[in-house]
Amino acid sequence: MFLYGVINASPDSLADFSIATTADAAVDRARGLLADGADAIDLGGQGSTDAAEVVSWEDEWERIADIVPALAALDVDVASDSWKPPVVRRALDAGATVINAADGMQLDDTWKIAAEYDVPIVLPFLSGPNPREMEMVERDPLGTMVAFFEDRLKVADRFGLRARCLLDPGTGFAPSNWPWEQRYLYQKEVYSGLERLRVFDLPLYIALPWKETAQHDELLDIVIEQRPEFGRVHVPAKVRARQRALGVL
Repeated sequence: MFLYGVINASPDSLADFSIATTADAAVDRARGLLADGADAIDLGGQGSTDAAEVVSWEDEWERIADIVPALAALDVDVASDSWKPPVVRRALDAGATVINAADGMQLDDTWKIAAEYDVPIVLPFLSGPNPREMEMVERDPLGTMVAFFEDRLKVADRFGLRARCLLDPGTGFAPSNWPWEQRYLYQKEVYSGLERLRVFDLPLYIALPWKETAQHDELLDIVIEQRPEFGRVHVPAKVRARQRALGVL
């Protein structure tokens, strides 16, 4: 599994240990992530949970403007985790190599940018208009995801970008008003059935569980055993250790 280590330049990230608001701090964290088993970096300047303040694209870009080229200088792939087209374009110009589209690529402007730069696109499932307003899908969530991706990939076809898409079931978006027990059961059902998303013959990209609980550890093992091609990870050393323990390398 190719792992993108997470760096958050947004000060309200729930994973506070992943926050780096200066280029030097971001490079230090990136080096640690890479040493611990990450292959690339995922950088975001805007939190996607309902606890995060939504800022203008100018403010979001200001948060990461110095960080993107500093990370690109490490000679690894850098994903721009954003849903604002001006931020995505500037990040690609500054050295980012992947679009992680937190809005599910719902804007033609982002598709146009992706086509212009010809980069991989992380395409997440959304059950709402944006990652901050997700609804629980209680009946057949994987069937709902298949229908969502069928629709989004029709748009990708319009821009000639289907083959550039990595499918993300969107489990990393978890508004705080979802009771954990309900989220746990939902994620367990989704992770156990990831094979249903193979119908598109495209790589899978999963936001891996990072909290230290028995249920999160169970979910992590389920994901690893499904062998997705890509993961977004806060603690790569733990993921690599579980891969070794499960014999999934």
